[in-house]
Amino acid sequence: MKQLLLLFFTLLSFAAFAQSVVVRDRSSLQAIEHVEIRGAALETGPARFTNRSGVVDLSTFASSDTVTFRRVGYQTVSYTLAQLRAMNFAVSMAEKQLDLNEVVVVANRSAESLSRVPQPIRVFTRNELRFLNQPTMAEVLQQSGQVLVQKSQLGGGSPILRGFEANKVLIVVDGVRMNNAIFRGGHLQNILTIDNAVVERMEVALGPGSVVYGSDALGGVIYVQTLSPKLSASGATTVNANGFVRYSSAMNEKTGHADWNVGFRKWALTTSVTASDFGDLRQGKQRSADMGQLGLRPFYAGHENRTDVQLPNADPSVQVSSGYKQIDLLQKVLFQPNDRTQHLLNVQFSTTNDIPRYDRLTEVDAKGNLSHAQWYYGPQKRLLASYGLTKQFSSGVADELRVVAAYQSIEESRHNRRFGNYGLQHRTEQLGVWTLNADLKKKLADSHTLRYGLEATYNDVQSTAYRENILTGKIDPLDTRYPDGGANTQSLAGYVAGTVDVSARSTLTYGGRYAWNRLFARFNDKTFFPFPYNEITQQSGALTGSLGWLTRLPGEWRLATSLSSGYRVPNVDDLAKVFESVAGTLVVPNPTLKPERTYTLDAGIRKQLAERISLEAEGFYTLYNNAISIQPGTLDGQSQVTYNGRVSRVVMQKNAQRARLYGVNAQLSADLTRTLTLFGTVTYTRGRILTDTTAYPLDHIPPLYGKGGLRLTISRFRAEANVLFNGWKRLKDYNLVGEDNIVYATPKGMPAWQTINLRASYQVNRHMQVQAALENVLDRNYRVFASGISAPGRNLVLTLRGTL
Repeated sequence: MKQLLLLFFTLLSFAAFAQSVVVRDRSSLQAIEHVEIRGAALETGPARFTNRSGVVDLSTFASSDTVTFRRVGYQTVSYTLAQLRAMNFAVSMAEKQLDLNEVVVVANRSAESLSRVPQPIRVFTRNELRFLNQPTMAEVLQQSGQVLVQKSQLGGGSPILRGFEANKVLIVVDGVRMNNAIFRGGHLQNILTIDNAVVERMEVALGPGSVVYGSDALGGVIYVQTLSPKLSASGATTVNANGFVRYSSAMNEKTGHADWNVGFRKWALTTSVTASDFGDLRQGKQRSADMGQLGLRPFYAGHENRTDVQLPNADPSVQVSSGYKQIDLLQKVLFQPNDRTQHLLNVQFSTTNDIPRYDRLTEVDAKGNLSHAQWYYGPQKRLLASYGLTKQFSSGVADELRVVAAYQSIEESRHNRRFGNYGLQHRTEQLGVWTLNADLKKKLADSHTLRYGLEATYNDVQSTAYRENILTGKIDPLDTRYPDGGANTQSLAGYVAGTVDVSARSTLTYGGRYAWNRLFARFNDKTFFPFPYNEITQQSGALTGSLGWLTRLPGEWRLATSLSSGYRVPNVDDLAKVFESVAGTLVVPNPTLKPERTYTLDAGIRKQLAERISLEAEGFYTLYNNAISIQPGTLDGQSQVTYNGRVSRVVMQKNAQRARLYGVNAQLSADLTRTLTLFGTVTYTRGRILTDTTAYPLDHIPPLYGKGGLRLTISRFRAEANVLFNGWKRLKDYNLVGEDNIVYATPKGMPAWQTINLRASYQVNRHMQVQAALENVLDRNYRVFASGISAPGRNLVLTLRGTL
């Protein structure tokens, strides 16, 4: 009888434990895929993993087991089977602020564990981006506290990495470089064409990335991965959809987004639509004495009775003529005939209406009158079409091959008219950009992985211009910004890079790249100036390399150091631009320009305490040679020439500068409890141009900046309180002849500022989430360094999200 009872209870116990557990995100209630499940008795055996629905079978676990749930980016949790039964076999996991086991792509264009990469990398997951809930990618970077972003208008945003900006920072979307032949050296707004609503992941690599990515990656690489199509796990057709509507008060933003995925066994299609409408931006009303009247908008330009007039602004805190609209579309098609092969078609389109150039519209002359009646960028259009092939091999010269062939059609335009002058100038640039990347990976040994590849690019630039009399409609010819006969650039490069585990605790990385580059430009129309040449041709080569070492010491210490070089090849904007930058100053081409070069030493240290606290600090020192800047020049031996009926001083881009940059960054992440996390980051950068007698401030160098706060994550609910801050940018640290825009600052420079920000999300059920945020709670008036528009005042953000 006792044996029968024992058998009965054994079978009952087995039945109770022979069931599945579902793992979900604690705050969003969404299923978590690829969670590793292990029991205490199976630590050395094979692990189980949750499927796409977050489900895993526990039938093989013994009743005495403690079950551990692990996943990169989440806090590890352990439960006994009795505890799991009491929880109805539903497990929730909370995200980690920082995880060195994270797999990153930006370092080598292929998956690599962050723990084996010596280069500093910042990772933004989809969950983090959704929680930040920002209107554009520019605001995402700014609100992260990891990057400073300059803005000349609301519809803009120029990231600064380690004192480098614009064409010295490389932006990559889905493996395709966005930097093109007319990326300029001042401030850019091209990052605006990336729809942050479809960003699945963003990685920011700090420091030179030229070995893998080529030209322009001096300050770093911003790598963006958009939504990936998902196949059906069961073979039956699956449909998933997401959407949200958002309103924010500071700019009267109204945004709507929807994306959906249709998955089959071998095919999957992902579609996305985002539309945004931004009104005029309201700045903060709480002014410090240091800010004075900076940024107030007492009047703006209007046109009445065929005459330009200055109209009073009813609320000077509202930055009239800053609003705009934007539409973003995405379509991806995935075909996976087998486990070793993938084909991906990727089409993206972004466009805006006219975007006012706000900083220029606020400029006044010596008498206090507006300088411009109109100044706006025309619709900024970007079409991307790419084909990607991923192939796995069991033998041969590569284990994995990735090919991305892409075409981009880009249109940009500038339209401006001075106050009281009725000739509206129109200048339009159209680009065709072709790129081809082939990246291969081969595991030479268990401890040695080799990566190598080729890259080819071709840029075609067409520039047109005309002047329109807005009163009579008369059209007159106008000088083009770039060569009217067209211009093109070509490049061909090859690279090799490797990762070697020298020991169980030490890893060596190495790499080298050689690139050949060519630029051609033709000048046909010499009406405005009789150039002594009809065309320009330039060819150059660039060799770059990197070497890195990292060590994982006992006690959860990690030390990393690297030495790397970077380069940037002169593009059409550098070498072939012909335009009157200001009245009486003519920028002319310089066919002798050479590539800019950097040499950077990085060193970092990280300490992990009980998987709950992470302290990290890193420093860098960069030598910057052949820096390109505007300098006095000559044309046909003359320092002054007659251009458009006016005697003008000749200037040109020259390799005229040597500079040094150095800085430090520190980060803290501490899981105080399983629900409460403390985090913080701070960055300091200094840059100086070196001359024979002195050191002068380098432009684009941000002040001290960072972010710190607390985050609470409990079931269905997530909340955060943070402080975003910038230190002073004193006048003595401004570059008065560069791109620091002292004209848009106070007489003492740019005052320090801090904002308090609150945000929260509540998961009503698995299909609906409500988000609310109050940014700049104290309505502080401030302006980010080098910006020509004041930052948002108190901003209430309300969002409703849906998931099917």
